Amino acid sequence: MKLQRITAIAAVGTSMIVAGALVAAQDRFTLQSPSGIAFSEFKGYEAWQMIAPSDPDNAGGCGTAPAPGCIKAILGNPAMIKAYSEGIPANGKPVPDGAVMAKLEWAKKRHTAPPYAATVPGALSEVSFMVKDSKRFPKTDGWGYATFRYDAATDDWKAFGDNAAFANKCHACHTLVKTNDFVFTDYPKR
Repeated sequence: MKLQRITAIAAVGTSMIVAGALVAAQDRFTLQSPSGIAFSEFKGYEAWQMIAPSDPDNAGGCGTAPAPGCIKAILGNPAMIKAYSEGIPANGKPVPDGAVMAKLEWAKKRHTAPPYAATVPGALSEVSFMVKDSKRFPKTDGWGYATFRYDAATDDWKAFGDNAAFANKCHACHTLVKTNDFVFTDYPKR
């Protein structure tokens, strides 16, 4: 009887530890952006092919990254990479539905190990997505936008934007490249 009680107490204690660990380890794939785009739609984005890097001039204007700015990597899912390989945007065709771009942003960090100056990614600050789905996002010319910010100090993710108007703000900026089907990033020669 005593052994059963000890076993039961141990099982309850273990369950509480496991439950606590589950609460502590946030699953970013449970998040949804104000525009209705879920992080879970992009599982595996970390392994997508890089379209291009970016080093914006606007220090501190890059997500939550502190000055002196950030480093970005723009990735594409297979549908987006195929569209680039077929000549988008120069071929004049629109990006096909199902194409997705991910933009990963890190704070800049000096790498001191090599005998030369190098700037490398530091703390991750955010991951943003552009999703082409003409039926789902007709008001923004077929593009959906979502940003998820990461806090390295707490190992916590949050959907960014206060409401669905965030996507309209993103799209307003992308209208500068309407002739490229609202895509800023070119696929450079390799």
